[in-house]
Amino acid sequence: MITFYLLHEQKKYLEEFMNKVSRSFALVTPCFEEPLDAFMATAYLIFRVADNIEDCQHSFSWQQARFDEFQQLLKEPAFASNILSSWSSENWPGLDADQKQLMNLENGLMLWQIYALIPNDAKAIIHCWASAMVEGMKQVLDHQQAPVMVTRNGISLPAQENDYNRYCYFVAGIVGHMGTELAINHYQFNLDVAACLLAGCETCGEALQKTNIIKDFPEDLANGICYLPDVWIQEVDDSPLLLKGAPKSWTQKVIINVMVELNKSVGYIMNIPYEAVGYRLASLMCLLPAYQTLLFAAQQHDKLFTADHSVKISRSCFSQCIEDAKSMVRDNDALLKYSQELQKSVEYAFK
Repeated sequence: MITFYLLHEQKKYLEEFMNKVSRSFALVTPCFEEPLDAFMATAYLIFRVADNIEDCQHSFSWQQARFDEFQQLLKEPAFASNILSSWSSENWPGLDADQKQLMNLENGLMLWQIYALIPNDAKAIIHCWASAMVEGMKQVLDHQQAPVMVTRNGISLPAQENDYNRYCYFVAGIVGHMGTELAINHYQFNLDVAACLLAGCETCGEALQKTNIIKDFPEDLANGICYLPDVWIQEVDDSPLLLKGAPKSWTQKVIINVMVELNKSVGYIMNIPYEAVGYRLASLMCLLPAYQTLLFAAQQHDKLFTADHSVKISRSCFSQCIEDAKSMVRDNDALLKYSQELQKSVEYAFK
């Protein structure tokens, strides 16, 4: 068995940058047992590097060149110094200050140095799925390939529901698959358990992505994009794109579409063996805030997709999610009851 150690400054680096790019997931990663916590944090930050290339407001050809360099980093992290030196000379339009830090030599080098230290079996999993994400992002950015993106009222959005689902797979379903494979490798789950988890792993990531699409709708619009499919938007005469709201039945359809995915994620978590406490707890700490976010959205459905659209649960609600996650980490019956009650509450909010 290969022993994996990180220096104190390397652990602090992962902690610092996880808090910079995702405070919510930064609370999740310490739940994992060592060294899975370091593998997950490193993988998450590497995926964020790919996100930054996709989000950068440069031409598709420029992005393709950066994706090729990213692929080279995955294969040969020893080249990080040269590639990040080149990236440091770029201005990275569209990224905030924290995002830009991951892309330069001074702040980004340690990430790839940590990645290089990860044992080959875990590193191969990260490499495989980060590469798959990049290939998917290329398809999203290349309007000649699926998922098909169209432009309406100056806003880019997926054309059909299948394009919406495919986008969510590329940017989040793949992350769920990678995390599951890392967990299977870490805990050495038997073949039956591994097969059950792999069957549902993509849904978990996609459910969280769709929750964020509802939560971040106005911010995405301000950046010229809507991730809900055009075929849905046309049903309500483009009014969400103008922040003029939408009929209750349409808003309910959008939320129920996500709720179905979250309910499937419950089955995934119930298949995680109780002895994998860290992984179960981390999964619950992702799922429960997503459920509460959807409930909050449903309870103020009349404000959704308007100028007053604001879907963010309170700190006290998030804290309660953490306590609830801890209480049901070894209790599938309690988890199932929780999800059923949340679904009833969402349905009641639309009556």
